[in-house]
Amino acid sequence: MKILSLIKTGAGFIVLFLIVIQFFDTDKNIAAVASKNAIEKHYQVSAYVQKLLKESCYDCHSNTTVYPWYNNIQPVKWWLQDHVKSGKRHFNFDEFNSYSKEKKLKKLDEVAETIKNGEMPLASYTIIHQNAKLSDTEKSAIEQWVKDIKKQVE
Repeated sequence: MKILSLIKTGAGFIVLFLIVIQFFDTDKNIAAVASKNAIEKHYQVSAYVQKLLKESCYDCHSNTTVYPWYNNIQPVKWWLQDHVKSGKRHFNFDEFNSYSKEKKLKKLDEVAETIKNGEMPLASYTIIHQNAKLSDTEKSAIEQWVKDIKKQVE
């Protein structure tokens, strides 16, 4: 009897905790205006590659995230916010032109390498966002685009 009572009390605290954390919001990654440093404002990005980047990369690697419905539920909201902050810290397409020449070249290499190795987009992202999965042809298109941009940067 005592164990059942403890389980009920513990479950009550968990439910109360889950209700209370719903009132703690996070900042959304939605830019009011397009960045003047966005990669497409300084370098050629074909419509095809731009589509691939927006579908597979921009939610975490730009200043504007398209949030899914489940972003309204804590603690998922915190988890997604952490992913976006981490993604932008590693590489941000909307701030690309603010990088030094060396950093641009390094980040472009990282884009090509992580996509080629299947490290990006993250598997946890593509489970829900099936359209973000990149085919071998799409990966090759991005890799070729990276090579072309690197020539412009150099």
